[in-house]
Amino acid sequence: MAKVAFLGLGVMGFPMAGHLQAAGHEVTVYNRTMTKAEAWVAQHGGAMAATPAEAAEGADFVMACVGNDDDLREVCIGDGGAFDSMKEGATFVDHTTVSAKVTSELYAAAKSAGLNFVDAPISGGQAGAENAVLSIMCGGDEPAYDAAEPVMQTYARICRRIGESGAGQMTKMCNQIAIAGLVQGLSEALHFAEKAGLDGRAVVEVISQGAAGSWQMNNRYETMLDDHFDHGFAVDWMRKDLGICLDTADETGASLPVTALVDQFYKDVQKIGGGRWDTSSLIKRLRALD
Repeated sequence: MAKVAFLGLGVMGFPMAGHLQAAGHEVTVYNRTMTKAEAWVAQHGGAMAATPAEAAEGADFVMACVGNDDDLREVCIGDGGAFDSMKEGATFVDHTTVSAKVTSELYAAAKSAGLNFVDAPISGGQAGAENAVLSIMCGGDEPAYDAAEPVMQTYARICRRIGESGAGQMTKMCNQIAIAGLVQGLSEALHFAEKAGLDGRAVVEVISQGAAGSWQMNNRYETMLDDHFDHGFAVDWMRKDLGICLDTADETGASLPVTALVDQFYKDVQKIGGGRWDTSSLIKRLRALD
């Protein structure tokens, strides 16, 4: 078992850190809002720290799951950042969805400090984190990944190294690009069924068994039909992720016309007050157009 620090106890990080503690790792947690860290310790045991540096001191692995590029920089190299206290040869594993640019920056900073850095964004949502069935896509040096992989398997269904540093974040962009189009297509199909006077549940029962089937259909169609979106991955976070995808596409020369269009549809959802709704709320935008 390893000595592990976990930075960031949101809807994903809280259960992920809990799985590590339950597996027998020695876990110290940090969260910007200390009450969340206190609640985690009360539920799972382990320890909490006042700063990322304090949490990371003596750790073999430091896992992070925070909000965005700026949050990640802060917990890594800001005042009281983890890099200040991590022991030589320790590995930082970033589960945040961030830009390849900040990944490159922090990978270089870690190397200069004698540390390892693995970008390891996750997919599977809150349910995946709670049930330890996340998909983890990784980039970084192979020896660093090999050392960290058994720790990540604690909350993973699948964990794979895709390539060198940044490859994990690029793969997560592929994931979000694919999801955006799927959710819009599902929203249009269910909206069409409603307008045509069909029983949406009966429609999905049939089409989900054919080529139209998807994770989004299986896990979101009922709440979409019921107009319930107070769960899952928020629109605000999806727009953050799609912004990263579109910026990177400009840099690489990739063409993402559907992704750009769906991003604007999510902007419409934000305008009607749905920034914290689940991403499946694209159907609510269609209903609002009636």
